[in-house]
Amino acid sequence: MRTGHSRGYLHLRAQGTSLVLDCTGSRLPRVLHWGDDLGDVDHTALAELATASAARQMSNTLDLPVPLSLLPEHSAGWLGTPGLTGHRDGADFSTAFTVRSIRTVRTPDLPQAHQLTVDAVDEHARLQLVLEIELTAAGLVRQRATVTNRDTSERPYVLDGLLLALPVPAHATELLDLTGRHARERSPQRHEFTLGTHLRENRRGRTGTDATLLHLAGEPGFGFRTGEVWAVHVAWSGNHRTLAERTPAGVSLLGAGETLLGGEVRLAGGESYTSPWIVGSYGHGLDELAGRFHQHLRARTRHPQRPRPVTLNTWEAVYFQHDLGRLSALADAAAEVGAERFVLDDGWFKGRRHDRAGLGDWYVDESVWPGGLGPLVDHVRSLGMEFGLWVEPEMVSPDSDLARAHPEWILATGDRLPPESRQQQVLDLGHPEAYDHVLERLDALVGEYAIDYLKWDHNRDLVEAGHSPTGAAGVHVQTAATYRLLDELRARHPGLEIESCSSGGGRIDLAILERTDRVWASDCIDALERQQIQRWTGLLLPPELLGAHVGSPVAHTTGRAHTLDFRAGTALFGHFGIEWDLTAADAGERARLAEWVAAYKELRPLLHSGTVVHGDHPDPALWVHGVVAADRSRALYALVQTATSVTSPAGPVRLPGLDADARYRIRPHRPGDRAEGPHRSDPLWWERADGVELTGRLLAVTGVRAPTLHPERLVLVEASRL
Repeated sequence: MRTGHSRGYLHLRAQGTSLVLDCTGSRLPRVLHWGDDLGDVDHTALAELATASAARQMSNTLDLPVPLSLLPEHSAGWLGTPGLTGHRDGADFSTAFTVRSIRTVRTPDLPQAHQLTVDAVDEHARLQLVLEIELTAAGLVRQRATVTNRDTSERPYVLDGLLLALPVPAHATELLDLTGRHARERSPQRHEFTLGTHLRENRRGRTGTDATLLHLAGEPGFGFRTGEVWAVHVAWSGNHRTLAERTPAGVSLLGAGETLLGGEVRLAGGESYTSPWIVGSYGHGLDELAGRFHQHLRARTRHPQRPRPVTLNTWEAVYFQHDLGRLSALADAAAEVGAERFVLDDGWFKGRRHDRAGLGDWYVDESVWPGGLGPLVDHVRSLGMEFGLWVEPEMVSPDSDLARAHPEWILATGDRLPPESRQQQVLDLGHPEAYDHVLERLDALVGEYAIDYLKWDHNRDLVEAGHSPTGAAGVHVQTAATYRLLDELRARHPGLEIESCSSGGGRIDLAILERTDRVWASDCIDALERQQIQRWTGLLLPPELLGAHVGSPVAHTTGRAHTLDFRAGTALFGHFGIEWDLTAADAGERARLAEWVAAYKELRPLLHSGTVVHGDHPDPALWVHGVVAADRSRALYALVQTATSVTSPAGPVRLPGLDADARYRIRPHRPGDRAEGPHRSDPLWWERADGVELTGRLLAVTGVRAPTLHPERLVLVEASRL
């Protein structure tokens, strides 16, 4: 590791991305370029780049050009969304930070990547700012800021907001963001990047089912394989905001930060606030942009290393109808088809016979489990499976012993309770005694039963989330306390795995992923809905972190019926699991499911380490996606018919991501080789036992003819390098 100091131009490079920072002068650093790799550019060329890209003065503007720094400042003439907002009794509302030092760190294995720390101060406002900027080995730009109140008087600095920005070029004229709702998460919306501010703000107290995982700007018509595209993500599980802003002066930017409620952060003398990490990614097409997030996550020291076990979850199989005999039979059926983990969902704890009571009373219900959970745990383990348990530690039912004993432990504004949601309130983890109670209960449960896995749920938005007795806003403190709780529990039980579930996909972000091992993408297991939900959640997460289950023949959330092959083939491209009462399935269904489980076990080394790809297919009813091995020796693709096509038979589909000059054998892959459709014959290559041999270039440019499928069917295609 090498350290140094720089006040000139810095060029950070990694994995095809360049970030050029102008650190000249005493103002905060400015971005000259973020995007495609510029190659080996010397300091003189960087200075010329600064000259070539300098803004000109126009009529009725400030006498000096207005710089856009990583933290935009009103004092510099920036009239868009400011980076730092706050005040001290109404004063010091505008900052003018002066850089005191810039420290850089380079690592020997990646000499062109940097970690940059900028120390700046506003002597008048008596504030210190420390900016941390880094370019990761995957080519992600990460930045965060720490603000410290240096005032020695008793007047606190009230921080209203901190937003960090990254500029994007003028040709990024189209925006993409995601929205959604419970059981319909990750719905994309595209629109023109017009003048003004496009703000996505979340005030739900969790990441949110309607949250945009990424706020993206790109060239018109960008796709998964085409067009330059830029995006930002907020690594934070509480309130947050992202925005895309374009000014009449021709400046375009993406910005992000935490959304702070009124008075939530009040800094006394010497106190500091550190923002969440704001993460930016660039790519030629969405696949490359998403691949940077995937590579970054997989490089973490605590990224799941062992094969992701086939997981059976009991929720849609039994709901609250817990019974040792019934659940033991379900465990037997799960083991029969090859499941490796059995998770007991909601309904096991005191008073929990329905969803209107019991949250907070984390004791095994003796009226249902007179011998405790031990008999079921022992039976599950005797079948060779791990045992997991559902919990919702951050919530409390008004009808619970805990709420009756400690009403002051409920997040509220002081004189009234917030509206109930799902017949529950939120437990104030910022209250030390409440925090200690939850930690003790979880620690005891995990220890008593040697639990391998917790499905950690969070089933309601935070409304009027105030601390008792003052009623001060408490979302920031609650989020930080949740992180501490997860960290402490894992420290006490190093082998414990945790899933982030929040009404399905309501808490998915890079900060919660630092403390959990997968997410539950949605409470909707309808395979057609899941095709879209998983596709867009995959912009941030690789398949091994994305829980995807085979549901029952008729989806519980939509009433739509699907074939087993479509349900299983959809779940295959995630962390595969089952959420189906297998005791009600016939022998043929269980045997077919066992084939898919065996295929997942054979394919998961590829699926959970390879590069995720999507084909930009012209037919909106036919989706193409897959995973290509890191060395491009093998790939698995899914051809998914989501609806009927205007044309028939199906045309060629291009298979992206392979080595252009290598030859591959292309053929169907069992058990996804049943091409059910309105055709009299399959394509010639599909019917040949040895498939067809083509180069990676031909497959990416011309492709192969797809089988014509009925709607809501899919097939698997394997590519093997010869």
